[in-house]
Amino acid sequence: MKVKAAAKINLMLDVVGVLPNGYHSLYMIMQSVDCYDYVRVDRTENSGIKIITADPRVPTDEKNIAYKAAKAFFDKTGICENNGIEIEIEKHIPMAAGLAGGSADGAGVIFALDKLFDTRLSTFEMCEIGEKVGADVPFSIHGGTALCTDIGSVIAPLPDLDNCYVLICKPPVDVSTLGAYKLIDEAKRLRHGDRCGMLYAMKHNDRELMYEKAMNVFEQVIEVPQRPYLKAFMKKHGAKLSMMSGSGAAIYGVFEDKESAQKCFEELKKKYDEVFLTVPCKKSVEEVFDR
Repeated sequence: MKVKAAAKINLMLDVVGVLPNGYHSLYMIMQSVDCYDYVRVDRTENSGIKIITADPRVPTDEKNIAYKAAKAFFDKTGICENNGIEIEIEKHIPMAAGLAGGSADGAGVIFALDKLFDTRLSTFEMCEIGEKVGADVPFSIHGGTALCTDIGSVIAPLPDLDNCYVLICKPPVDVSTLGAYKLIDEAKRLRHGDRCGMLYAMKHNDRELMYEKAMNVFEQVIEVPQRPYLKAFMKKHGAKLSMMSGSGAAIYGVFEDKESAQKCFEELKKKYDEVFLTVPCKKSVEEVFDR
């Protein structure tokens, strides 16, 4: 079975505290976009979980989120791993970019295994499995436009973000999520966003207010050398909003005019390898059929 799993951007990302378990308490507004990894999951005669990929950067052992997702699925459902599965990952979402590429793969695996083994899990049950694997996996299962709180696993749907184009550029630098949160902990003073204002904007489709209130707290602690240039470049070419996604290093711009977005895409493509022109999507994981 083959699925496509979408990347995400953060329209808001704020760290609002630390939970009793030591994890950070987050306030995030997330949006799925149509940049996809493709994940094929098949049952095999051999026992265990096997990961294969053509991308040498992707781990093929138990460190891979896709592997962890399969293990968590089997633990939750009680299905014996001896059935054996093979997971093939075709990467397109940039890695170490703040776009939830690994989480998307994990979500795709859970979705596919539910179909393969006919377990008929609800979205909530799949999100419960995903939460054990990674903070962004539940959203990557849920998809669309949503407010995500706690560690990111408490999800409330929001009105769709329509009629815009999202240009994503991943400069040639990687950011460690673990290292990013360490910098948050070490920061003496952080400016926090207007969460109520942003939520109002999203609920009432007030696009101008959304552009004003959007923020990412990690921009205060993460240094991505190309970020000021990319943000300014996108805005010069018509982006209404330009911001870093997640803990970086990807920068995105929201355009209301397709022609402007396309022109900016073409210019950035001359300078950077990982540039994507996307639109918001309502689903983050879907089955695909090879022709």
